[in-house]
Amino acid sequence: MKILFFGTKSYDRQFFDETWKEKEYEQIQLDYVDTLLIPDTARLAQGYDAVCAFVNMDLSASTIETLAQCGVRLILMRCAGFNNVDLAKAKEKDITVMRVPGYSPEAVAEHAMALALTANRHTHKAYVRVRENDFSLSGLMGITLYEKTAGIIGTGKIGAAMARICRGFGMKVLAYDVYKNPSLDFAEYVDLDTLLAQSDLISLHCPLTEETHHLININTIEKMKDGVILVNTSRGGLIKTDDLIKGIRENKFFAVGLDVYEEENGSVYEDLSDAILAHSTVARLLSFPNVMVTSHQGFFAREALQAISKTTMENALSFMQGKKNGNEVE
Repeated sequence: MKILFFGTKSYDRQFFDETWKEKEYEQIQLDYVDTLLIPDTARLAQGYDAVCAFVNMDLSASTIETLAQCGVRLILMRCAGFNNVDLAKAKEKDITVMRVPGYSPEAVAEHAMALALTANRHTHKAYVRVRENDFSLSGLMGITLYEKTAGIIGTGKIGAAMARICRGFGMKVLAYDVYKNPSLDFAEYVDLDTLLAQSDLISLHCPLTEETHHLININTIEKMKDGVILVNTSRGGLIKTDDLIKGIRENKFFAVGLDVYEEENGSVYEDLSDAILAHSTVARLLSFPNVMVTSHQGFFAREALQAISKTTMENALSFMQGKKNGNEVE
């Protein structure tokens, strides 16, 4: 099997090459390109059996049409999310889509708490200030999380990990999900309105679907406590950015931590330090002193990258052997 990896960085090559050296994968050939997989670049897959893509790429109907014309039979997503894949078109073209459903959920959950703590205690501002010999404390006051209430929206593996972290901080944990996680016997499952009204910290850990798109909007924001901390390490589309900005301007939030945002596809993982982000809502978010933004790096831990590479290669091997391993996306 020949696999073409799109949008690869040095760390992708490092971990996939390390995994590929294992004897069981000797019949698989890996090739890498820097370019993202979009309709205009899909033709690069000519002669390949499979492509490997990430969450920031465009696997729309036109992309999949071209991949099918190139002879591609398998799309390997080296991530859990697949909302950027036209599954109906893939099925029509008899292309299998596989993903990595879980990779170190603790990595993402720990980053979510890091965002909450950084935005809350202004450590990013304090770091810069002290480096300039400014040891004043004005503007750096935060709040304690101890004995406050954490609201976890989505209690899959990552949400459950975040719930355990919040419990470790001495917080009361409220949870909202269609399905209850039996491992969270310390959490109280409530309806969404109750969670929004009672939580001091709200952390989003649900997939992006038609039902969850813009889950956080002006109506749900108005139901939150004044001075709430909001964190999103899941999908940018869960939050209606213009409504979030309105809430920030009206001092609804004490702090906001974002690892994902609606406009990220054009900028995530790219160095745009010399560019001007004209008419960008991201630029507006970056202008607020109580907002902490990172570039979709919640997964970016050694353990997670090892798990991603291993599972992706196992997915390719299962496909070669004509076996299903449960990571297929229907």
